[in-house]
Amino acid sequence: MTTDVTISSNDLIAFGSKLLEATGVAPERAYLVAASLVAADLRGVDSHGIQSLPFYIRQIEHSSIRIEAEGHVVTETGGLALYDGENGLGQVVSQRCTELAIRLGREHGFGVVVARESNHFGAAAYWAQQVSAAGFIGIVMCDASHVVPPWQGREGRLGTNPICMSVPGEEWLLDMATTTVARGKILKAVLRGDKEIPAGWALDKDGVPTTNPEAAMAGLPMPLGGYKGSGLAMMVEILCGVLSGGAMATQVGGIHFYTQPARISQFFLALDVSRFMPLDQFKARVAHLVAEVKSAPAAVGYDEVLVAGEPERRVELQRCREGITIPAGVWAKLTENARKWNVPVP
Repeated sequence: MTTDVTISSNDLIAFGSKLLEATGVAPERAYLVAASLVAADLRGVDSHGIQSLPFYIRQIEHSSIRIEAEGHVVTETGGLALYDGENGLGQVVSQRCTELAIRLGREHGFGVVVARESNHFGAAAYWAQQVSAAGFIGIVMCDASHVVPPWQGREGRLGTNPICMSVPGEEWLLDMATTTVARGKILKAVLRGDKEIPAGWALDKDGVPTTNPEAAMAGLPMPLGGYKGSGLAMMVEILCGVLSGGAMATQVGGIHFYTQPARISQFFLALDVSRFMPLDQFKARVAHLVAEVKSAPAAVGYDEVLVAGEPERRVELQRCREGITIPAGVWAKLTENARKWNVPVP
């Protein structure tokens, strides 16, 4: 019987890389994909971690991703660029777009790259953090498969459409879906064999709120904050799918629609802080803001005030020391693929 497995991040990256290489992915690309997923696991964002890898492999097996593609710049005007991912691996496309946004940011003070015909890129924070590490404010968004109903609807029309913002200094990092939770969290509950998920996470296939993980996976994630979540999801869709000239809403697939290209669109912004003030001054001001927010007395039932990104940083420190625990259901899928592709299991 498969049990939970605890493994170091380096060993998990190596295992994920070898699995992808076995399917034909070039080594450097395989490493990039695996490293991006494990980075999410390290931060406790397991919904976008290594549990996604079996779905990637299934897409590759069905030729729904062009593993050799890396995309090309369609247009570049000033600080703006449009990128066609050519249905390449989402991480490969995103790495090119992130680097391009940073270059444009250095040249023009801002860089905005909108990509179309891409694939799942893991957690948006992986790319936004690269931007902020270069001294820019980074904003990254993407659309996703149409599994979310609009407010007052009961059929999927929009994706979980995440929004991420990262700032230099690592004091604050927002990475959120426009649903109550990412769909991957519901999947994680299913793979763990959980009997219940929290109320407010999802609707069943009839649009009725449910706490049953299986019913939730067969149903619909719930928009964040009702009509506000729907509005934010549409904003992301406009900046990604509409602006890129790519697929929109029900035209977008994803890792669960593995027999067809996902056609995901993504948005990358790099804003040069130094055009406003010295970078050190900006970092100090953000640190002051964070300290002021955290100085508020904790509400009943809480020990302290936390800001966006703080829980993930704490988990990352712990998992760097102790390793990453992979739920039995996820590990079973990984080892099943390992046997299929003759990859040694660590």
